[in-house]
Amino acid sequence: MSEELRWLSTRELAAKIATKEISAREALSDHLARIDALNPALNAVVTRDDEGALARAEAADQAVANDEPIGPLHGVPMTHKDTHDTAGLRTTWGSPIMADRVPEADSLIISRLKAAGINTTGKTNVPEFAAGSHTFNPVFGTTVNPYDTSKSASGSSGGVGAALAAGIQASGDGSDMGGSLRSPASFNNVVGFRPSNGRIPHTLPGNPFTWLAQSGFMARTVSDVALTMSATAGPEPGGPCSIGEPGSVFDLPEFGIGADTEPDLRGVTIGFSPDLGGLLPLEGVVHEIVAGTANVFSDLGAGVVDTIPDLGDADEVFNVRRALDFVHSWGPLLERYPDQIKDSVVWNIEMGLKLTGAEVVSADRARARLHGEVERFFGEHDLLVLTTCQVLPFDASIEYPTQINGVGLENYLDWMRALCLISATGCPAISVPAGFSKSGLPVGVQLVAKPGADVDLLRIAHAFEAATEIHRRHPQLAASIP
Repeated sequence: MSEELRWLSTRELAAKIATKEISAREALSDHLARIDALNPALNAVVTRDDEGALARAEAADQAVANDEPIGPLHGVPMTHKDTHDTAGLRTTWGSPIMADRVPEADSLIISRLKAAGINTTGKTNVPEFAAGSHTFNPVFGTTVNPYDTSKSASGSSGGVGAALAAGIQASGDGSDMGGSLRSPASFNNVVGFRPSNGRIPHTLPGNPFTWLAQSGFMARTVSDVALTMSATAGPEPGGPCSIGEPGSVFDLPEFGIGADTEPDLRGVTIGFSPDLGGLLPLEGVVHEIVAGTANVFSDLGAGVVDTIPDLGDADEVFNVRRALDFVHSWGPLLERYPDQIKDSVVWNIEMGLKLTGAEVVSADRARARLHGEVERFFGEHDLLVLTTCQVLPFDASIEYPTQINGVGLENYLDWMRALCLISATGCPAISVPAGFSKSGLPVGVQLVAKPGADVDLLRIAHAFEAATEIHRRHPQLAASIP
């Protein structure tokens, strides 16, 4: 298919399929051809279902021909993150222990995507047990960055991020505990959205009361994030923390095809600090690019001030909750397979197992104080803006950076602290393309709103995106494929 087709948004592609301008089979053919051409260099897609996808594409075209009711994502091909269960299609979490695991049922986010018409074509790569923001594992190997294949695509939704940047698909599902949607968005010059807890609910079976990790989406545009959220958000029986609003709250005119609303942020007050007032070590070029976005917000009419919330309690909240969640999810596997789990995951599980009652209570009290600080800050501001990542995309051959500007990092989480701190607040957050280094590596800026203000956050991100259009810069690797 044409170069124009491969850079269509999900919204545009779905509309063309619905109006018979493009068939679902043609869309699938182009999608699979891009995987064939680019995946050998990227290793983004690790499981495929070409035969099943073709049958579904033919059925989708027949439904359109028969004028049957169709969903908003009808016939759109999409690979899914290899941590989201897909019925009949293996879901491995990048672990040798689960390398042949084939779920019987879909995760909620997958079932809702399918109900909206998505044609599942395969799975994208993740770090082992989705731990760490660099996508490599002993089952499938390393996923690399389309802008420079010697660099990391980040993670844990790194396979999704690379697939989007390369033009394989326009949007994809992911998840985010310590930045796993936002970090690969920054490294791959795309958008990554971590929603508020309960937008896409945690349900039974599993841990319906967990709150630190969230399912969400990455896309090449904010508009496509809004579209996928509209198809998947909303309450669910068995999801006790569900937000009651339906997904339709994300259906806004400014996100539609051809919307020509002039970006305007007058009346929006932004607390701005790339490094949270010196709390975070940042590479110089990252700080420079993120700092430059203040002018964009000001030019759009926003009031930009240097006041920020005190996130001093966020480290304790994040570290304790993450450790407990790792025990809940992976503790039983550590007992059975102690020699088949990577060291960083073992370290996190053991941290949780060693926690005392006093330490858990202390973290709960810290979370209460943090909640109060978030309420105070967002009582006076609409947005917090900081860096997404603290470093540029790094060498894909290393596990994680061990220092930033000469500041040593203690563990595999420290280099992504800008993301972990925000996760601990419970706030919705989004990474939007902010610029490029002189060496051609992407940098994202992180926008944060108060819990529940997901739609307002997407509106602001959409205005920033429209003003900068940085997302339109595609990698040379993708452009070189006919």
